[in-house]
Amino acid sequence: VQLVESGGGLVQPGGSLRLSCAASGFTFSNYPMSWYRQAPGKERELVARIINTGSSTYYADSVKGRFTISRGNDKNTVYLQMNNLKPEDTAVYYCNLFLVRNYWGQGTQVTVSS
Repeated sequence: VQLVESGGGLVQPGGSLRLSCAASGFTFSNYPMSWYRQAPGKERELVARIINTGSSTYYADSVKGRFTISRGNDKNTVYLQMNNLKPEDTAVYYCNLFLVRNYWGQGTQVTVSS
């Protein structure tokens, strides 16, 4: 299993970013995928999850209405569209697969600052 995130960066409050996670080494279309984040000094937390077909999603209350998770099963990729970003969204964002155990990507840094 390999998960490779991209798309992070520095953005001003109110701005947008789109994260991508390219997956390989398993049958992507069979499994739910998730995005987590970890801010300095805090525990890693679940941000959003999408089932294998993409027809059902879950969001943490803190991002509901601002973030959208989606997936392209033809591209083995899961996305996180982040709008109206706030300084408290600053964190390292990780793509996650649970298949017997947790698999994580290397993470991508998102910094929201003026």
